[in-house]
Amino acid sequence: MIGQPTVIRFKELDELANVSEALLRLGAETPVWLFEGQMGAGKTTLIKALCGHLGVTTHVQSPTFSLVNEYDAGGKTIYHFDFYRIKDETEALDMGVEEYFDSGDFCFVEWPGKVESLWPLNYMQLHLEADESGMRILEVTRV
Repeated sequence: MIGQPTVIRFKELDELANVSEALLRLGAETPVWLFEGQMGAGKTTLIKALCGHLGVTTHVQSPTFSLVNEYDAGGKTIYHFDFYRIKDETEALDMGVEEYFDSGDFCFVEWPGKVESLWPLNYMQLHLEADESGMRILEVTRV
């Protein structure tokens, strides 16, 4: 069942703490989050803020070449995927993406459209855009 989208607008980096807190309230029970938006929209920066809010103390960066980064959040694991460079879904299957998605741990996925047929039944879809003034518009839908 698709819920009504929530729209969050923000411009400054110091707003990310409040944005991530609001997102975690919305998606606390939904472990797979799919981040969509053009290059440079701020997907990785938002994921960094979420990881910080969840207790990750290590460096968070986009796993563009490794496909997945694993972060410790005080005894819980967070998986951060970036599928921008994969050629087809077979690469994601070979790395065991379905097991990650079924783990119950947070899975933050950049460029999810590259693995669309592998999405779980329930997920949170986040579409992030930046306008010409630098305002970020984040549309969030729970599916």
